[in-house]
Amino acid sequence: MSLFFKTPLEIEIRLENEESRKHAEVKNPHGRLDKLPIYMDGETVKGTITLFTKEGKRVEHQGVKVQLLGTIETNNDGLSSSNFLSLATELAAPGQLVHSESYPFEFRNVEKQYESYRGKNARLRYYVKVTVLRKSNAEINREKELWVYQYTSTLAHEKVNKHNTVPSSMQAAPKQKDSTTTNGVKMDVGIEDCLHIEFEYSKSRFSLRDVIIGRIYFLLVRLKIKHMELSLIRRETVGSSPKQITDSETVVRFEIMDGAPVKGETIPIRLFLSGFDLTPTYKDVNKKFSVRTYLSLVLIDEDARRYFKQSEILLYRDA
Repeated sequence: MSLFFKTPLEIEIRLENEESRKHAEVKNPHGRLDKLPIYMDGETVKGTITLFTKEGKRVEHQGVKVQLLGTIETNNDGLSSSNFLSLATELAAPGQLVHSESYPFEFRNVEKQYESYRGKNARLRYYVKVTVLRKSNAEINREKELWVYQYTSTLAHEKVNKHNTVPSSMQAAPKQKDSTTTNGVKMDVGIEDCLHIEFEYSKSRFSLRDVIIGRIYFLLVRLKIKHMELSLIRRETVGSSPKQITDSETVVRFEIMDGAPVKGETIPIRLFLSGFDLTPTYKDVNKKFSVRTYLSLVLIDEDARRYFKQSEILLYRDA
């Protein structure tokens, strides 16, 4: 720790068993990776706050408090921030610090209803905040961020999956039909009298460690198809109309066919999700933002025209 302080005192926040706890590596706005300790819903957050003073320096204060905060920050019509979780404990009454002091803190069995998230225009964060109140000068603050995972059992998603279809959209295709069957989810890509393709995959809900298994079957091919791509697209939506902002990011794109297919040809698909930087599906979190993931199938013909179909898949983090 530096011996030179910009403030009369320095604040250190240490979480219990922080070194041995699992950490998530999360990219910050500067492109660097932050290693943040992972916590679960319902887990106690406890640790120690230490206030360091300069040797021989007396620091008067109006009290010391610690908070556990859950905050959603969005940037669609200017930067805004709102708390969905706020717990506080007084650590010290007004007084004077003449040497370093340590204070234990504990927030028991905290409900953490959302998973942490960092996106382009939205951020959901949990953090411990220590505040030293002062009479004449500005208060002194220090924060320490946690990373929260929300786990969902595979069985729960399998039950829900039996009663839901996958939303989808189609461009450059007058004929379209999607269905969820006992064998999986089926997308039809069709242009009347020119093209008819079936894209079938195993299910519509996947854990982040899952594998998408499927096939592409050519029923009618009268276009000169040059190649075909399959992509995973993450779409972040912040705010509501008319000031809603949507940002799409291609997580992965790979070519699954090069050259003209023929009628009756089948292409198998096997996509391991664990190798990519994916997040669970977030649906209208606190009425602030959503994050959805789509499978996108793109066909490009010899004239560089693109025909594509997108279908949403729901992602979750399994225990």
